[in-house]
Amino acid sequence: MSPPRNRVSALTAALTLLTAGLSTAVVVPAAAAAVQCSVDYTANDWGSGFTANLSINNKGTAALNGWKLTYSYAGNQTLSGVGWSGTWSQSGKNVTVVNADWNGTIPAGGSASAGANFSYSGTNAAPTSFAVNGTACTGAHAAPTTALTSPAPGANYQAGATIPLSATASAADGASISKVEFYDNTTLLGTATTAPYTFSWTGAASGSHSIYAKAYDSLGASSESTPAGITVASGPAVTATPVTLSVNQGKTGSFTVKLSSQPSANVTVTTTRTSGNTGLSVTSGGTLTFTPSNWSTAQTVTLTADASSTGSATFTSAATGYTSSAVTVTELAAASGVYNDRFLQLYNKIKDPANGYFSPEGIPYHSVETLLVEAPDQGHETTSEAYSYLLWLEAQYGRVTKDWSKFNSAWTLMETYMIPGHTDQPTNSAYNASKPATYAPEHPLPSDYPSAMDSSATPGNDPIAAELKSAYGTDDIYGMHWLQDVDNVYGYGNAPGKCEAGPTDTGPSFINTYQRGAQESVWETIPQPTCDKFTYGGKNGYLDLFIKDSSYAKQWKFTDAPDADARAIQAAYWADTWAKAQGNGSQVATTVAKAGKMGDYLRYAFFDKYFKKVGNCVGPTACAAGNGKDSEHYLLSWYYAWGGATDTSAGWAWRIGDSAAHGGYQNPMAAYALVNDPAMAPKSTTGKSDWTTSMARQVEFTQWLQSSEGAIAGGATNSWNGSYDTPPAGTPTFYGMFYDEAPVYHDPPSNQWFGFQAWGLERMAEYYYSSGDAKAKAILDKWVTWALSKTTFNADGSYQIPSTLSWSGKPDTWNAASPGANTGLHVSVVDYTNDVGVAGSYAKLLSYYAAKSGNTAAKTAAQKLLDGMWANNQDAMGISVPETRTDYSRFKDSVSVPTGWTGTMPNGDPINSSSTFLSIRSWYQNDPSFAKVQSYLNGGSAPTFTYHRFWAQADIATAMAAYGELFGG
Repeated sequence: MSPPRNRVSALTAALTLLTAGLSTAVVVPAAAAAVQCSVDYTANDWGSGFTANLSINNKGTAALNGWKLTYSYAGNQTLSGVGWSGTWSQSGKNVTVVNADWNGTIPAGGSASAGANFSYSGTNAAPTSFAVNGTACTGAHAAPTTALTSPAPGANYQAGATIPLSATASAADGASISKVEFYDNTTLLGTATTAPYTFSWTGAASGSHSIYAKAYDSLGASSESTPAGITVASGPAVTATPVTLSVNQGKTGSFTVKLSSQPSANVTVTTTRTSGNTGLSVTSGGTLTFTPSNWSTAQTVTLTADASSTGSATFTSAATGYTSSAVTVTELAAASGVYNDRFLQLYNKIKDPANGYFSPEGIPYHSVETLLVEAPDQGHETTSEAYSYLLWLEAQYGRVTKDWSKFNSAWTLMETYMIPGHTDQPTNSAYNASKPATYAPEHPLPSDYPSAMDSSATPGNDPIAAELKSAYGTDDIYGMHWLQDVDNVYGYGNAPGKCEAGPTDTGPSFINTYQRGAQESVWETIPQPTCDKFTYGGKNGYLDLFIKDSSYAKQWKFTDAPDADARAIQAAYWADTWAKAQGNGSQVATTVAKAGKMGDYLRYAFFDKYFKKVGNCVGPTACAAGNGKDSEHYLLSWYYAWGGATDTSAGWAWRIGDSAAHGGYQNPMAAYALVNDPAMAPKSTTGKSDWTTSMARQVEFTQWLQSSEGAIAGGATNSWNGSYDTPPAGTPTFYGMFYDEAPVYHDPPSNQWFGFQAWGLERMAEYYYSSGDAKAKAILDKWVTWALSKTTFNADGSYQIPSTLSWSGKPDTWNAASPGANTGLHVSVVDYTNDVGVAGSYAKLLSYYAAKSGNTAAKTAAQKLLDGMWANNQDAMGISVPETRTDYSRFKDSVSVPTGWTGTMPNGDPINSSSTFLSIRSWYQNDPSFAKVQSYLNGGSAPTFTYHRFWAQADIATAMAAYGELFGG
């Protein structure tokens, strides 16, 4: 089974309300306001053509009803095809785009996107001016562009050698380049002030390095290049570029080889397939000779893919006396082989309307079954997690079938129903980044609430709000809310664009649950609407259950689960990668760009809850308010949240990050995607640099939490007990954050579920597969050895994997220069399970790890997990196993309600000090499966259910597809 997993920490949005006493001037727009606009323009250029992506931003105070965009090119750029998200036409150099039927209205502060493909020859200069409905648009100064031209990604160099660094850079809007800096991760190596921009780097230490260039222009704008990972070897080396490559069936591909240093005599380099897919072979360049005069001139190795195989192979280029270089090559194809076929079979079961995985709107339910209590408290709720798994499922479908319409539709579905629109968050424009929220301490128990607000604890400054508004032309947040009552069972009626429409409303409704301390389990929550106009609950709606204040204001509030947004970004990266390999990159370009936007806003998860300074932060008033980026821990925390007044004249809004980070939430693969894929690059000025730091920091965090045996421990917090308390003496730290064995929630402890191990390390395995990061490999080497030692396979194909973990000891305080061995941090397995969802994620992890490392034990185990569940656990709806739910005795658990507080749920269920989980959810007694629970509550045996969770089915399906992609057959 999958144990309860509280998705949102106690005390999120409800504990940061601002009072209604704040005020602001109200600007009333003219009846016929003039068009005010800006246009963001980017081009994905492949040499003879490009994709133009445009975003029209309404900078005015009134909605723009119908738009016509006009602009001109300076060269011979010629429209190819019909474009999308608008009607495109061209006359000479002049281009016109007229809105489509569905995107003609752009609300104040909103935007509309469109795109088209063009061909060209010569120079492809970006247009310099735009007009909407005949009115010229203004916009922010465009940042300079820069590209690192040396070293090449994957290059090898000999220790002691001089490494040539070079970059190109160009400025926009009449500015000029003032300087180009070269960095190794965060270390400045050198600066060039004139073209050509070069620097000679000496003294590079042996090991892995991440090199990038940063260009500055005369107007103060800057931008960074895509980094190049290189290796400095202790001796002479063979250098192959690139280190990963995809080849379609029946096609050829190539990489280049050279030497890292000048030899004294001729050197012969041989390239052979050393492991993996035999359908890939070297057809020329298998043996190359390098002389003392041409040693640094790259020579080409050509590979050919056969017509039927799929999967990856490793090709090694080696020479006597030289460190060899390996290239991972993946053969891509339409559906073929056992595991791709299994993927399609399971995909079709999931998408079969008769099986009930989706609502009438197409929203994936948390589970097909309605009676299910874990993180959501009812099966027909859904989470942002489910939306992200749908994206992952459709990305693999696009890889297998070359049909990308379903992936794009899945993103549109998420954007329509799970990302709050402007009408759902109407007062963001009143947000004051210098006063993000009012502090309220968290408390250990639900009975300790409501919590009093404390304005004496000064919050820090929000350093990213202004740059996000500048980049996207809106004050609105682009992130998923975490929880949705898809069938409006509770009856709040908070569908997108609606606020408390009530029980008669149909369709999905935003809701919230957890709000009261780390000990609040799902069984002790009081669900409440995201938009609280005091229609339900008590006299102040639900607010005074959580917050103690002198007055209460009607308001909206949303909470984001960062691991789900990161998974959506991860899926978009693979969609972009696979679509481009098919020559279909333009089909997903618009969607992929939106993933970059989501990643920009996801950075709110990097910040302390109240933007206080990170590191040894003790005392709500003594801990310094953050300034700039010193409140940023760069980890994916448990949530970020935002809210404001429902009254647009009230003039207040708030935003918070989170001080606590869990090991199982980290996603270095999403960071890698945002840093390395130009199609999804964040537009903000510091977005890419933040994600670059985060990518390294997440790997370090996982390394710091790795136990002596290999499993990954809990996490860390910048706010002990959620109230900046003093931690116990001797508590280890990570960049000043305190080790927390069970961060965020304690019932059950958040570090005991093996699923968090599989989820977190699967992302690490994808990151290792894509980047070759040696630190990631070392973490995985140790973890896989431990996990396989705790995994049992039986003769009939059944298996047992860890379920519940127990922890003792602590990690060493983190020392980045000399990490400790954590000999005092230990894990043991309490019990085992045949959970199919976790096994799917585990198999995927092992597959990516094996494909890159060549570990045959991991590959074999992945195959056994997939084969075992396919042979033993299939049914008409998917893959599932029975679960005995002893925790369902907690249907009778009391819900903490302050003495004297009374109110009602939308269906009339009373809320008072006598309430239980079931009494405020009386509708559960009408569920066709509730008789089994009632029998248990009456003293009978614990009920057994066979659940079909959407995330689990998607994890299994994508694991089948990943194995089919990586290994064929």
